[in-house]
Amino acid sequence: MQKKIIVAGIGPGAKNFITPAALEKIQNAKFLVGGKRALAEFSTQNQETCAITKDLNAVINFVREKISNSEVVVMVSGDPCYYSILDLLRKNFNSEIIEVIPSISAMQLAFAKLALSWHNATLLSFHGRKPSDADLKFQQGKILGMLTDNEFNSATISEILLQNGWSENSNIAICARLSYPDEKIICTTLGAAVKMEAVKNCILIVGKW
Repeated sequence: MQKKIIVAGIGPGAKNFITPAALEKIQNAKFLVGGKRALAEFSTQNQETCAITKDLNAVINFVREKISNSEVVVMVSGDPCYYSILDLLRKNFNSEIIEVIPSISAMQLAFAKLALSWHNATLLSFHGRKPSDADLKFQQGKILGMLTDNEFNSATISEILLQNGWSENSNIAICARLSYPDEKIICTTLGAAVKMEAVKNCILIVGKW
């Protein structure tokens, strides 16, 4: 009989942002899956681990092999329900055996740092993809929250937004390394961000507030 797959969110980065519920599951896991950095931080010698790499089939095979024996805990950066390996797990396993422990995403934390409500924001991801022009197009009162990567960074995305009707004077917050001691939040305009040194793998929030 298959056991549960526990998908545990480990928050935006700093260890003090992880929830007690997720930490308890991680510490008690017999089989633990996660990124190399997460495994280095949370795994113990008595746990059998599998690192999440580009070879996602290896991760699925590891989980499939182990859940007949014991729960498998899969650590996910940020919140598992927001652009994570959860979708891949749902494609390969019955959702009834998947239990998700939610957490704080970097996107949530970015809005919190600005003391800005996000219930009306359009949330997009440039991480390995590009949103449609319809999603990016300027509308009065619109606020965008965006994940970025190396290619689509603070400078290139600012240029894309200007091409989609946003004003050079639109506010942009560039939020990097959130929750870590070297956290940096730069509040400027789209026009200025295009000319600045690009910030990669960050959160961008754009609009008027």
